[in-house]
Amino acid sequence: MTPDPRALLRQLYDVAVARALPGRVLAAHLPPPPKGKTLVLGAGKAGGAMAQALEAAWPADARLSGLVITRYGHMPKGWRPRRLEVVEAAHPVPDAAGLAATQKLLALTQGLTADDLVICLISGGGSALLSLPAPGLLLSDKQAVNRALLNSGAGIAEMNCVRKHLSAVKGGRLAAACAPARVLTLAISDVPGDDPAVIASGPTVADASTCADALAICRRYRIDLPAAARAGLTSGEFETPKPGDERLAGHELVMLATPQMSLEAAADAARTQGMAAYILSDEIEGESRVIGGMHAALARAVARRGEPFARPCVILSGGETTVTVDAAKPTGQGGRATEFLLGCALALQGEPGVYALAADTDGIDGVGPHAGALLTPTSLARARALGLNPQALLDGHDSANFFAPLGDLLNPGPSFTNVNDFRALLIV
Repeated sequence: MTPDPRALLRQLYDVAVARALPGRVLAAHLPPPPKGKTLVLGAGKAGGAMAQALEAAWPADARLSGLVITRYGHMPKGWRPRRLEVVEAAHPVPDAAGLAATQKLLALTQGLTADDLVICLISGGGSALLSLPAPGLLLSDKQAVNRALLNSGAGIAEMNCVRKHLSAVKGGRLAAACAPARVLTLAISDVPGDDPAVIASGPTVADASTCADALAICRRYRIDLPAAARAGLTSGEFETPKPGDERLAGHELVMLATPQMSLEAAADAARTQGMAAYILSDEIEGESRVIGGMHAALARAVARRGEPFARPCVILSGGETTVTVDAAKPTGQGGRATEFLLGCALALQGEPGVYALAADTDGIDGVGPHAGALLTPTSLARARALGLNPQALLDGHDSANFFAPLGDLLNPGPSFTNVNDFRALLIV
C-alpha cells in the first residue's frame, strides 16, 4: 500500500533535517580539553545549535569561552548560554550587529598560545554573519556588493570567492589570526561539493582562489564594485592566505553533516516504507525554474514509461540553485525552493501520480518565513480555479504566492542547521 504522498514527502524532509542537527552529530568529534584554554569561535545559521551542543558536551570543569554569531531567530528555543556568548545578526545581507560581533570575535584571538585550542563552528550563512570589511571598505560597500551578488545568478562558490577577498576575516584569515594556537574546525556543509573553502567563505581554510578570480567574477556578472574594493582587488592587496601558509599548519577540519548524508538518510527512510529511492546528486546547481523543468522531465519519463526508474519511487536531489533577479523590476515573495516547484509544476501540467517537495533545510526559503512547499497533480488546477496566473507569478519571482493560497507552503520555522536545498519527487 502506497503511503499518503504528502505525509511521506514531509517525513523525508524532516528526516533529512534531523540527520544534520548539531545535537546529534557534534559531541562525538570533540577532542579532550587542551593544556591551555579552549576558545570557541563560529558563525552560521546552525551556530546557535552548534554552540548549545558543544557547551553541553564539554567537561564542566574545563575552561571554555568564546563567541558564535547566528542569524536572527536562530537561537535554540529555551536555551541560555552559560559559558559561551551567542549573538544574532542579519542574513543574507550583513548588518551593523554582525560587524560589531565579528570585531569582538576577532579580538578574542589576541594572545593565544600553542597550548590553547580554538574550536571553530562553521555552517552555511557564515558569509553574511561573519562580516568585517577589508581595510578601506565600509559596511555599506559590503552590503551593496552582497545584494548585487544575490541578484546576479552567480553560483555560491563564485559569490563566496568575491566575499572572502573583500573580507578581513574570511578566506583563511580567521585561522591565521589564531596562530600559534591549534585550530579545530567543525563544519556543517551547505555547498555543492562540500568544499570547506566555500562553506561560509572558508574563514579557517586556506584559499586557492585569487583577487584576479574575484575581479573576473564581478565582470562576468556585472557587479558594480566600490572604488576601494576594485583597487584592493586589482593591486592584490586583498589577497587571502594560500595553501601552505605556515599559520594554518596542523589545523584540523571535521565535516559533521553534508547534503549527501541527509539525502541518504531520507532515502533509507523511504526504503523502510517499501518505496524505492534514488539520489540524483547532492550538488545540483543552476537556475531554479530550469532545474525544476529538468526534474519534471525525469518525473514524466518515470510516470509514463517506467524509465529510468520503475514506479512507485522517490527521487531525491540537493545542492543550491539560483534565482536571477532584475534589480530594476519589482519582485514578489519566493525563494529557490518555491521557484523550483513552480517551474516544475508548469512543466508537469498536472501529470497524474507526480508529487514533489522542495525546501531549504535551514527552514527559510530565501527571505520569506516559509521553508518551501508541496506540489501535487492538482496544484495548477486549484491555482487557476482561484484566479491565479502561474506563469505571471513565476516571471515576477512571486512563487510563494502561488502556493500560499493553496495551503501548500511549508512553515516549520528555523531548523537550527543548514545542508541546503532538499528536493523530493514522488511518482506513484
